[in-house]
Amino acid sequence: MEKVFEVKGLCYRYPEGREALCGVDLEVFEGESLVILGPNGAGKSTLLLSLAGLLKPEGQVLYRGKPLAGLKDPRRLEIGFLFQDPDDQLFSLTVFEDVAFGPRQLGLPEEEVACRVREALSRVGLEGFEERSPHHLSFGEKRRAALATVLSMKPRVLLLDEPTSNLDPRARRQFVDFMRSLSETKVLATHDLELAYEVADRVALLYRGRVVHIGKPEQVLLDEVLLERYGLEMPLFARLLKGVGNARKDYVAGLSS
Repeated sequence: MEKVFEVKGLCYRYPEGREALCGVDLEVFEGESLVILGPNGAGKSTLLLSLAGLLKPEGQVLYRGKPLAGLKDPRRLEIGFLFQDPDDQLFSLTVFEDVAFGPRQLGLPEEEVACRVREALSRVGLEGFEERSPHHLSFGEKRRAALATVLSMKPRVLLLDEPTSNLDPRARRQFVDFMRSLSETKVLATHDLELAYEVADRVALLYRGRVVHIGKPEQVLLDEVLLERYGLEMPLFARLLKGVGNARKDYVAGLSS
């Protein structure tokens, strides 16, 4: 399977002196959904920004086998970044203008721009929102509009920072369903352990700037000792799943005795 990202010995210290990453090693493969979990301050957002080429850390970040050559590297257009706060990506008077901004910077004909806007809004369930003001949308609608600004660029890779934060249950469910429908390679940084269980092919635990464990979601999220060791708490859904699994094992053992 092709490696999309290969990270080796990644370190990053912010100007005020805080060390956010200290020796991260990580691989991301074509078509997978990798979820990065960790407590506050673990370095999740910094890692995503480094993958996007928006920071210049020490160490090595390879994208499809080669380092990104700064902000002008044309391959960066293959990487779409969804910021934690949708207001960081929505700044125009209408949803159409926001979603059209990226394609217009590519110099595409206006007909192609309009086509991309319609397609992106359709994919996130915002058909007919073209003339709406982004600032009058609900938070969930803003999140989807921000995602449409990313999808209109037709990226091959999506980097998503806390994508379900502040979403109500219905909006969250819609987002999870949408994530499952995407074929693009996805790297999500989140506190939402249930999201990780629902959409991840693999889960990476980030703790104090290091990747300390990588595994299948059911292996990581049902391991209470592992989660507590690295500053996380097993959520209720995982406790219920683990309880059902243990009850099934006890039942089978009883039949064979």
